[in-house]
Amino acid sequence: MSGAIAPAEIVADLWRLASADASALKHLSLSGSDPVLPSAFRIGAAAQASIAAVGLAAAELRHHAGAPRQRVSVDMRHAAAEFRSEHCLTIDGKAPASFADPLFGTYRTGDGRFVRLHVNFPHHRENVLKFLGCAPTRAAIEEALKNWEAVPFETEAYQHGCVVAAMRSPDEWTKHQQAGAIASAPVVQIEKIGDAPARPLPRGAKSLSGLRVLDLTRIIAGPVAGRALAAHGADVMRISAPSLPFIDWLVKDTGRGKLAADADIATADGRAALARLVGDADIFLQAFRPGALAARGFGAADVATRRPGIVYGSLSAYGETGPWASRRGFDSLVQTATGFNVAEAAAAGVEGPKELPCQALDHATGYLLAFGAIMARIRQAREGGSWLVRVSLAATGRWIWHLGRIENGFSCRLPTRDDIADLLEDAPSPFGLMRGVRHAAQLSVTPTGWARPSVPLGTHPPICRRARSGKSGCRFFRQDHAPLKSEVAGP
Repeated sequence: MSGAIAPAEIVADLWRLASADASALKHLSLSGSDPVLPSAFRIGAAAQASIAAVGLAAAELRHHAGAPRQRVSVDMRHAAAEFRSEHCLTIDGKAPASFADPLFGTYRTGDGRFVRLHVNFPHHRENVLKFLGCAPTRAAIEEALKNWEAVPFETEAYQHGCVVAAMRSPDEWTKHQQAGAIASAPVVQIEKIGDAPARPLPRGAKSLSGLRVLDLTRIIAGPVAGRALAAHGADVMRISAPSLPFIDWLVKDTGRGKLAADADIATADGRAALARLVGDADIFLQAFRPGALAARGFGAADVATRRPGIVYGSLSAYGETGPWASRRGFDSLVQTATGFNVAEAAAAGVEGPKELPCQALDHATGYLLAFGAIMARIRQAREGGSWLVRVSLAATGRWIWHLGRIENGFSCRLPTRDDIADLLEDAPSPFGLMRGVRHAAQLSVTPTGWARPSVPLGTHPPICRRARSGKSGCRFFRQDHAPLKSEVAGP
């Protein structure tokens, strides 16, 4: 490997970034080595380190609540499989051939370069077709793009509501204004944003039992953060709205362990429902474009005012400063814009764009967001205050880039479901029997895994269930975390 640092040291760097107690690192056990996925980048190390950081943080929270420290173990092969969880999932033995729109992907422009079109949401698809003035076929789009150069197309198409990216070389991205704007930002930013009394940490059967999380995210990165917290026992309620588009298969994969409620903040009733939930939450996760939730009264400062002492997790595509701060983006587009597609193609010796073997920016960013949120909650218990955690796909991409490269990265192949059969588990759900990747972090005392099945969006009411003792506060889940019969049998 070229310029590689050991996965344990990668975790140690994240630990130092969060100003955490270094003695916890002695309880971390990592196994396996790259390559575990075909890539010139250390995707296995990124998967192992980010998942391990969450596991170690969860164990540390329980330790700060008064329990002895425990061992945290993560195998790289298992972590890499979890980074491809949406590709490993089956329901009643079946999986979709693709969960992307047929028009999604890369196209050559008139100057011989490439652009990537993200058309997996209907309105993004229609915006691209309207802007190009062409029929909804790949051939028609290819013909229309012959009239464009890549970067001018990216600029003008975005101004017309299209979600696209021009393919850049690593050097081109390094010289881009947006790359410069986020160059010094840490991969996880944790900051105190207000005063509040310190609140004691909960303690239960799992490391994060009693921690209440609102998950207002979609697609992969944000939902992975909520799913990771749920794997360690947090009470996670996913908030959606009927007006927001979603990708069905990803909802099923990332919904494990969560309740799912609707609260449309475009309406007064939806805002009121969310405000009530905020009043009992410990962590608030969101992945709207910077400023979008503030316009509805749920920016970081607003939520901290409603719930002093909350941890507010914010995820963006390109960071919150610079000319692209408000730009929509998805993993595939950020890979394209920041040089990954060019670098992978060069390393593999192939023509044209080559993607990473998984949505590595999404998954890593999700785990890093979960890590930051847990560490901020520990600091809240120690120091008081309200806390803001910020991550971005572009900053995670830079982090992965600097983990080093693998000279024989393409010597392995993508694992099939049969290859990872020992890492899969079955769970009944309203959708059928789900078989998916078990959580890769194993803790020696507190178990990991999802106590609730994935359910359709909007299955539950956006309310807290009051604790049976009659004490103030609420529990999103029943105290024993057992699935309700209706959630297993159907919505």
